[in-house]
Amino acid sequence: MDNLLFERELKNRTENAENVVMKYLPDPEEKLQHTVIEAMDYSVTVGGKRLRPLLMQETYRMFRGQDEIVEPFMAAIEMIHTYSLIHDDLPCMDNDTLRRGHETTWKKYGDAMAVLAGDGLLNYAYETALKSFDLIEKEGAQYEVSSETIASRYQSCAKAVTVLADKAGIWGMVGGQCLDVEAEKKDMVLSEEELLFIHEHKTAALIQACFMIGGVLAGAGRRQIERLEKIGYNVGVAFQIRDDMLDVIGTTEELGKNTGSDEKDGKKTYVTIHGLEESAAEEKRLTEEALELLDALPGKHDFMVELILSLLGRRN
Repeated sequence: MDNLLFERELKNRTENAENVVMKYLPDPEEKLQHTVIEAMDYSVTVGGKRLRPLLMQETYRMFRGQDEIVEPFMAAIEMIHTYSLIHDDLPCMDNDTLRRGHETTWKKYGDAMAVLAGDGLLNYAYETALKSFDLIEKEGAQYEVSSETIASRYQSCAKAVTVLADKAGIWGMVGGQCLDVEAEKKDMVLSEEELLFIHEHKTAALIQACFMIGGVLAGAGRRQIERLEKIGYNVGVAFQIRDDMLDVIGTTEELGKNTGSDEKDGKKTYVTIHGLEESAAEEKRLTEEALELLDALPGKHDFMVELILSLLGRRN
């Protein structure tokens, strides 16, 4: 796929992912709890690459998934990702005031409402994911679908919700955030194993969920799901290493957030331990390995390959 074609496809598919996410956001009008809903919507709509829902949808398509069953999960993963950013930015955490070129949620609505907005998005994410069951019922009512097929689809959705919960919780993102916070507050000297634990859980876990859920919903086998999980690990850790690098070499204008905070806060990152050159080499190695793993999976990979490559050496 040439670069021009990829850019056009990326624009179209990102717009589609954006529309899916927007479709599932709650409406704040004429509700007594409108402020928290406004803060939730604000946090999701101020920007973002929609990388996670995009990866999920592309994996679903790669395994020949064609219907809308993946869409509630696409919205749910973006809600969970956004809630994690809201809480990351809080004064008690990273104390950031700028995100995606806009005021962070706590800066705009206050830290108490930001906590509630994050809580709201996390809970609403699961409400949204469970709407996939309604889509199965609707499909069964509209078309001649066997009871065995409907039961199988219910099982796939239930498994997808399990993956979502596992990768977002204490065995995934929250667990990684726990060690990250402790390391910073206690000025811990992290081992290589501990640093990779943070990267795997805090960042890669949700990206793993995207690949895995896309495969689960489309009927991928157990070994294929395991391969997708490994691809998600590589892409996620490479993504975090690049984020660590951008905190050093990036600008506020490019990133839409404050830079240099890792060094200022004494935070241990892949870059502070290994330096820029070795970090770039590891980012490249992980990306190339992910593409090798992807090559052994069925379906068309052209766009997915270009999407993963576009993350290598990114500037925002």
